[in-house]
Amino acid sequence: MSPYLPLVLMFALAAGFAVFSVAIAPYVGPRRYNRAKLDAYECGIEPSPQPVVGAGRMPVAYYLTAMLFILFDIEMVFLYPFAVSADALGLFGLVEIVLFVVTVGFAYVYVWRRGGLDWN
Repeated sequence: MSPYLPLVLMFALAAGFAVFSVAIAPYVGPRRYNRAKLDAYECGIEPSPQPVVGAGRMPVAYYLTAMLFILFDIEMVFLYPFAVSADALGLFGLVEIVLFVVTVGFAYVYVWRRGGLDWN
């Protein structure tokens, strides 16, 4: 346990700081509330009870594309440790990484065929 003691202490210190910051903020923070500060904020646009047609809302396809980018980007991050330790893993590591790449490839083809990458 002694090699992990600095890491455990660092996590405990970070958690303690986070809890302390959240707990003490209402007592030491500024209390200058006004009407504008308490109103709903919609990127500088006056909030309206009814949605305005053509108000510049982002299409859902934009968010889906962003999520797909994050998903495939994170999956590619898993390839970096393999590249670093490819010699030590040997044939077992090669088989595992081929299975991983094939799985990611199937997911990519599925998204592509479903039209998830179309911008239209």
